[in-house]
Amino acid sequence: MNATNRTDSMDINLIDIVPSPCVSICALDEDDVCVGCFRTGQEISHWGRMNPDQQRQVIERCQQRMCGDIAPCLVAKNQ
Repeated sequence: MNATNRTDSMDINLIDIVPSPCVSICALDEDDVCVGCFRTGQEISHWGRMNPDQQRQVIERCQQRMCGDIAPCLVAKNQ
């Protein structure tokens, strides 16, 4: 594998990296939702084990919660 191919494969992998929505204001409200990033406690604790598609779904739910919409936790309580 030459250097160009290695770089191309690294670029593809970087596309799959979803940055954490954490804004370093970590406090859960009475509904177990962070007042900073709008993830649930379960979503926060499972973030590193989620695949990129799941992480994107969590971010979509966070955006819904920010707008005051109901968005159930992506992570089942028993996981």
